[in-house]
Amino acid sequence: FDEDGEMVHYSPYNGKVLPGYMFTDNGFWDTFRAVFPFFTVMYPELNADIMKGLVNTYKESGWLPEWASPGHRDCMVGSNSASIIANTYLSGIRGYDIETLYEAILKNSENQHPNLSSVGRLGVDYYNEKGYIPCDVGVNESIARTLEYSYADYTIWKLAKALDKPKEHIKRFRKRAQFYRNVFDESTDFMRGKKESGKWQSPFVPEKWGGVFTEGSAWHYTWSVFQDPQGLMNLMGGKESFTEKLDSVFSTPPKYDASYYGFPIHEIIEMTVVDMGQYAHGNQPIQHMIYLYNYAGQPWKAQKWIREVMDRLYQPTPDGLCGDEDNGQTSAWYVFSALGFYPVCPGSGEFVIGSPIFEEAEMKLENGNTFTVEAEDNCKDNIYIETARLNGKPYSKTYLNYEDIQNGGRVSFDMSDKPNKDWGDDPSDAPYSMSKELE
Repeated sequence: FDEDGEMVHYSPYNGKVLPGYMFTDNGFWDTFRAVFPFFTVMYPELNADIMKGLVNTYKESGWLPEWASPGHRDCMVGSNSASIIANTYLSGIRGYDIETLYEAILKNSENQHPNLSSVGRLGVDYYNEKGYIPCDVGVNESIARTLEYSYADYTIWKLAKALDKPKEHIKRFRKRAQFYRNVFDESTDFMRGKKESGKWQSPFVPEKWGGVFTEGSAWHYTWSVFQDPQGLMNLMGGKESFTEKLDSVFSTPPKYDASYYGFPIHEIIEMTVVDMGQYAHGNQPIQHMIYLYNYAGQPWKAQKWIREVMDRLYQPTPDGLCGDEDNGQTSAWYVFSALGFYPVCPGSGEFVIGSPIFEEAEMKLENGNTFTVEAEDNCKDNIYIETARLNGKPYSKTYLNYEDIQNGGRVSFDMSDKPNKDWGDDPSDAPYSMSKELE
């Protein structure tokens, strides 16, 4: 923070100043979902340089990094290097060897590292053949891995289409992007551990952290379907049951089962201290969940809870950050949310609208254009969007396209202290879901 209290972090990258973003030199890919889209929007040149670094890493080690610290570190789960690469290319950023990166992505999708669990895909043979990683085959955090791989495969599907790759590739990853369905238990409306036999793991305790999940519980990972909230909504029985489930995250007491770890890890303690039910903003797996109200035609609830999180969990004090920074993700969530939108699904080209905190914010883009977010009558009480306009025209979509921002212009919100339950409630106003594209 500067002496006026403004949040400004100084980047070592060519001496540039990145407002509101803490630049780190370690690659925590598992928590990239807001960090790298920030680069994509504001600093495409930097994003292209990062892609060159991934090319070099693959050429030197034979693998894409999932956690570079500075070499391959055996830590965390997921296969999000694919997501970063796909989102960069689909955003129109060039100047690196995409063919080598695609080759590396394919290798990752079919192999696991002989020694490190976080390089390649641990449990990949089970995932590719059965459509999920069983909980009883010696692979920890099996459901977290299944969900992360499925989202990564969605971005590979999009990239393969953009690169005009063989139809077999496109068909393969389109199918795998729907594997999240295989670990959803309709009898409980939660993601749940599944045995190799196809039977559900028992007993089932939604509040149990760890085990088949990574630093979280079923309350958090059930929402890890970034690519297809509509598909998840359909599995839950439609909009009403979907929004009731979202509501229950905040209304369910913050109980927990820490038996997997033997003690309550700090992420658990942070959830209980925050006292927002089962919502654990101090850890990344659930940070996108509030924005899912937009997909169910209730964006006003997203606006309410986004402001609640920003007001309560981010303060300019020594204890003002509500959990792990994790190389920028928790700060990047705030920066995007303060501007008024957030990248729920990198690779889709959309940013889901929330509730901006500034009367006016100006983004000076690397291409020379300027995109302005204006929120008339904005204040602590006026947290709800009454109406919106994009470049002067009435706007009811609950998302912004990447091109809208890069082309420059202005999005204007009229703010109110009462929710407008009609704005953005039409199904055509909802953000992207893979199920809709397949239809």
